[in-house]
Amino acid sequence: MEGVRTASWLCALLALAPVGGFAADELQIGIIDFYGLRKLSPQKARQALTFKEGDTVALLEPPAALHESEQRLEALRGVVHAKTNTVCCDDGKAIVYVGIQEKNAPVIQFREAPRGTERLPEDMVQAGEEFSRALQAAVEAGNAGEDDSEGHALARDPAVRAPQEAFIMYAQRESQLLRQVLRNSSLATERALAAQIIGYVPDKQSVVDDLVYGMSDPDENVRNNSMRTLLVFAHAAPRPARARIQIPFAPFIAFLDSPVWSDRNKASGALMQLTRTPNPELLASLQRGALVSLTEMARWKSAGHAFPSFVILARIAGYSDDDLRQAWRNGEREKVIRAAERAKPLRKPVKKKN
Repeated sequence: MEGVRTASWLCALLALAPVGGFAADELQIGIIDFYGLRKLSPQKARQALTFKEGDTVALLEPPAALHESEQRLEALRGVVHAKTNTVCCDDGKAIVYVGIQEKNAPVIQFREAPRGTERLPEDMVQAGEEFSRALQAAVEAGNAGEDDSEGHALARDPAVRAPQEAFIMYAQRESQLLRQVLRNSSLATERALAAQIIGYVPDKQSVVDDLVYGMSDPDENVRNNSMRTLLVFAHAAPRPARARIQIPFAPFIAFLDSPVWSDRNKASGALMQLTRTPNPELLASLQRGALVSLTEMARWKSAGHAFPSFVILARIAGYSDDDLRQAWRNGEREKVIRAAERAKPLRKPVKKKN
């Protein structure tokens, strides 16, 4: 669905981590949004916070107010876990997402952290650091666009694109090492970088299983990069000589209930891409198990972050891509949400027996 890919949504999914390394030490909080609330009311959750819109928040080191708020939320009846996530930026201001995991809510199980000694070559690590610095500068300058048509990200900004072009060479040269580091390295930073660079291999299908494995990593940045690489795979432009990359959708659906914002952000973006082509089984699974989570995310105040869930809900409701684009432009989020809630139950296609 090429036309729906707006600049705000693209920027919302660009960052390989929620915050980090921006020039400003602090930003004013412009938005506070919640997710995971089922029984706890938004009013009670907000009353437990020790910060508010208009306060300033450090980007590199979360302030004590965020940690204190998590503890206060976890002291509320029925709350098992709370996590604050600071994200840059909306209209030059920070967004603080507050994730709540209530009692009896779905819990995602991650594997234990690996302990291997596998490491990336120094030139790869340096290229990764160069990419991070250049991307941060590009985002601040409003020049964060990219081309995903080849199944890997190539930025519009020359300084960001240069290390990405080096990633193509590294992925061709060291694909097996990248697999080993992603699966086995004891360093989460190296696993995360491997999940990014491995997406530049010529044969994307050959590394899908490795990236799905990366989605079960206990480190949220490794999961983030694994999902984003798969998201870009899903956005690759189909061509007669290139088969569409087959990506399993079930792992992404589970992350729509995660208390970690980056899990939800990348999962919703990937699922938006995976629902571009007709897939009754995927839409039926989303309708049965993810309507509540999709609805709360479609109501987020940041348009770029809300957009993927809005699109998925519109597709569940039977909107064409042209109609959902018009509904988005008209500000009809609630209308689309109601239509998705009232939609007839979708059914998985019945497989014929041989």
